Amino acid sequence: MSVAVPDAPAALLDRRLVVVTGKGGTGKSTLSAALALAGARRGKRVLVCEVTARERVSELLGRPESGAQIRELTHNVFSVHVRPPEAMREYALMILRYETLYNLVFENKVVRYFLNAAPSLAEIVMLGKVWWHAAREVERGRPRWDLVILDAPATGHGLTLLTVPDVFLAIVSEGPLARDMRDMQALLKDPARCRTCIVTLPEEMPANEAIELHRALDAHGLPQGPLFLNAVFTRRFTPQERTQVARGGPLLAAAADAADAHEARADLSVRYEQLLRRDVALPLVPVPYLFDRSFGAQSVDKVARAIEGAL
Repeated sequence: MSVAVPDAPAALLDRRLVVVTGKGGTGKSTLSAALALAGARRGKRVLVCEVTARERVSELLGRPESGAQIRELTHNVFSVHVRPPEAMREYALMILRYETLYNLVFENKVVRYFLNAAPSLAEIVMLGKVWWHAAREVERGRPRWDLVILDAPATGHGLTLLTVPDVFLAIVSEGPLARDMRDMQALLKDPARCRTCIVTLPEEMPANEAIELHRALDAHGLPQGPLFLNAVFTRRFTPQERTQVARGGPLLAAAADAADAHEARADLSVRYEQLLRRDVALPLVPVPYLFDRSFGAQSVDKVARAIEGAL
């Protein structure tokens, strides 16, 4: 199965849900935070849902951890850490309606044993909570959030999370959970409401993994947004300038080595950008490498400003 090549990334922030995934260590959380800031600057009320073991977005923006409770990190940017135990409780209460019934069923030790052993249950309840925020949660008669950003797990686990509805519905077709799974599936596969964005680096393993993930998402019919190529080095020195520095003798040897190393990284950035443009049928957004001594809220804001013209 193949989905149509997505439209220009200018409409990305107009989606209800943006999913950010990619190989671990490529800067997914940084891009999630930057997208949230860019959305907030456009007047949107943005919620970032983190489903990994450790919160990163709140830390990047210099705020305390949000935990299971939604907290405002900065103007119009909120976050929540979606963890299976709390998500299970919230989802079960939505179905059962009564807390006494929830305690009777789900707090039973035997029932909890089988629930903990159930395959993909953690993914089901976490995705269910994200879906609730993106598609169902209302406040004063309108959607509470203009945009929900899912800072998803790394490639393999991220793909598992996004394809949980497909797997579940292949086995179960009736009941309230199947109904919700169909709604989740419909949201994830609706290009007008949701896009999944891959983050990668100008390096061999992340680039190859991004290409494979792009093909896997395409095969599952999951519409994709732009591909973010993070930590891109741009050329700073001409060959003549590098030669002049090298002629400076021992005192400039370190500077010459640094210039050579920088240009080598810039060459790699060009090489992998060309590779990705060739093999991935998506708009590509380069994200510059930042030489900040410490990486925090100001750095995330620089990333947001560098990419917002492409959003």
